[in-house]
Amino acid sequence: QVQPVESGGGSVQPGGSLTLSCEASADIFSGLCAAWFRQVPGQDPKRIATIDDSGWPTYDLSVKGRFAISRDSAKVALYLQMNNLTLEDTAMYSCASAERCHLRRAEYQYWGQGTQVTVSL
Repeated sequence: QVQPVESGGGSVQPGGSLTLSCEASADIFSGLCAAWFRQVPGQDPKRIATIDDSGWPTYDLSVKGRFAISRDSAKVALYLQMNNLTLEDTAMYSCASAERCHLRRAEYQYWGQGTQVTVSL
């Protein structure tokens, strides 16, 4: 029943950077895969980055090389450093966890409300 809270979103120009945070009051990431999803109106949420319990990251090709996911077990926190943002990065970003990173979206739990990222001129 613990819901993480995302923060760090906002408006930025193309080429800019933002760092998103996902924090929780209880351990919802330890031993699990933590991930960032983003959703655009009219589309299903898309998994863009994951990080397993050992800290191994994976990225969707659309963000690979520009985004970096990390986790801090002591703070029960998940981060997403976003660089060289483009108009296509505009979306609602949410964090969640699952037993394994490759599981379908329905198997992810502890979804936050999301933080909006808007990239515009």
